[in-house]
Amino acid sequence: MNKLEEKQVNQLNKGVMAFSKEKRRDKIRKRIRKNLMGTASKPRLSVYRSNKEIYAQVVDDVNGKTLASASSRDKGIATEGTKNEVSTAVGKLIADKAVKAGVETITFDRGGYLYHGRVKSLAEGAREGGLKF
Repeated sequence: MNKLEEKQVNQLNKGVMAFSKEKRRDKIRKRIRKNLMGTASKPRLSVYRSNKEIYAQVVDDVNGKTLASASSRDKGIATEGTKNEVSTAVGKLIADKAVKAGVETITFDRGGYLYHGRVKSLAEGAREGGLKF
């Protein structure tokens, strides 16, 4: 294959290779995180979602401290029901723990996930629990 043919093949293949789900989410997460910063007065509510579970933590990035955390694996969470119902319960639990820690307003970090489904349910549960976004 000569140089010209090689160049044409490279141009054709340029748009074919897509990111995997993990790389795509990581790329989006980095783009979000460069604009979000949790402070002591307005910490960041970070969300991680696996296939089975969902995790949330309230983080003060300035001091590097986790102020509160909750997950669907905690004992206070009922595992019965749909994943959306469990996510709403986790949102309410993280809101309750954050309010006890003295936090009222937060910045929501969706962690590269779409604001839809379980991530949205967690956010709505946190709002019901008393957190302001």
